[in-house]
Amino acid sequence: MAAQYTLKILAEFASAHTLRDYPGACSRMHGHNWKVELEVTASRLNETGMVIDFKQMKAAANEVCDQLDHHYLNEIPPFTETNPTAENIAAWLYGEISKKINNDQAKVSSLTLWETDRACVKYTERESR
Repeated sequence: MAAQYTLKILAEFASAHTLRDYPGACSRMHGHNWKVELEVTASRLNETGMVIDFKQMKAAANEVCDQLDHHYLNEIPPFTETNPTAENIAAWLYGEISKKINNDQAKVSSLTLWETDRACVKYTERESR
């Protein structure tokens, strides 16, 4: 059986947003204390016996989250054009963090974005065949 390692770290940021074309209260500016769960997978370990250092995962996630922290998301690209829904924010975070982490060994496998303690979205990408 092939080995599969999954590592997870948590990051967070606070920001406000307005949902465009939303038929409810979320169409007004409001804020969240977002929580980000980042998962990285690999089937083999490096020469140190790790998939990736947790510090590297945290640094990459924090660097990307810092771009959103204490900002009004509707004023930050791509959310000036793309509606800053939890789904779109999760996809953007996944893509930006993947650019910093992915290599021939380790890959971001999923990103879960918690809007509240009881509501989240999990974003993944499937490899096309």
